[in-house]
Amino acid sequence: MIYLDYAATTPISDEALHVFAEASKKAFANSNSLHDEGDAAKSLLDACRGQIANLIGGNASGVCFTSGGSESNVLAIETLLKNSPKHKNHIIASALEHSSSYNYLLSLEQKGYEVTFLLPGKHGKLHVEAIRDALREQTALVSIQHANSEIGCIQNLDNIGYFLQDKPVYFHSDCVQSFGKIPIKADAWKVDAISVSSHKVYGPKGVGGLYLNPRKHLNPVIPGGTHENGFRAGTVNVPGIAAFAYAAAAACSVMQTEFTRLESLKNRFLAKLSDYREHVHIINKNVDDQLPSIIGLVIRGIEGQYMLLEGNRRGVAISTGTACQIGMQTPSKALMAIGMTSDEALQYIRISTGKHTNAEDLDKMADIIEKAISERHMERRERLHERR
Repeated sequence: MIYLDYAATTPISDEALHVFAEASKKAFANSNSLHDEGDAAKSLLDACRGQIANLIGGNASGVCFTSGGSESNVLAIETLLKNSPKHKNHIIASALEHSSSYNYLLSLEQKGYEVTFLLPGKHGKLHVEAIRDALREQTALVSIQHANSEIGCIQNLDNIGYFLQDKPVYFHSDCVQSFGKIPIKADAWKVDAISVSSHKVYGPKGVGGLYLNPRKHLNPVIPGGTHENGFRAGTVNVPGIAAFAYAAAAACSVMQTEFTRLESLKNRFLAKLSDYREHVHIINKNVDDQLPSIIGLVIRGIEGQYMLLEGNRRGVAISTGTACQIGMQTPSKALMAIGMTSDEALQYIRISTGKHTNAEDLDKMADIIEKAISERHMERRERLHERR
């Protein structure tokens, strides 16, 4: 099976798996225990905390390990709202947010919060002016996803952070999809909280990270905890975190070369589809600030689920969108937010590449698309002939 669904999850690398196994043997103790085995686990945990902090441009004292990106998003929003003045009940977010953030924000509306979901431009870009116009005295939090998992657009967090730095609001960004692919500069961007995840960078599942800017002196949602500076209870998954830190460092070390390689593969793939431009709409083609690893296509007249099954039948794994949305019959909110119709959104497929992807893999996917278009065109001609 050719795997082209890296935006959903990545296979754990052999090296990260080895680190996990070794840490499970040698650093299995509770990192809060006072004996020597506990000290060994704590030393490894502290080293991992420092490594993740370096990779995101933050301070080690602000890194909290979680079970993944979704928990990090919810915990970030909870924590920042808890530390906001009680009269502040307004939140600003983009309409492109991951379902973990989006659905949690919707639930907060039932608790008295008002949420403004900002619509981006047709390419998914959200401009500072939109945030400026939405700000109120009651605004407590601005939460903007760094890179979208469905269309690959990248938001300019530097500009947003610069604008918000002197405003009395907190700033959070979901960097799960961008981490390990493009540089993250938490402190330089003046971000108060950042969410990242292990399984997007060839680490194990069930591990993530939340950066809470230590300069803000935030209080935890539930006081009295002893793990992770009190921000998250429970015995820490030191082996998983060690594998995460290793995998993240490995991904970041080849970030620029991998970006260029995947961009070249994407351009080759799109060139192969150029003869079918009437049938294939390429989302954000030739647009700056895009992850080259995410290729969004609308195959006109063919449902995305059909293309997914057709690809699977022919040995290629793709997606119709973010994995957290799979199985839903309604069109993607992210695609609708950039102006697609319901029919177009249901004809969308996502091809996402990674470190094991090669040109032949994408050539095969292009052939599958071309064959599906040709077969559908032939079916229509036959139906027209029968009517005559």
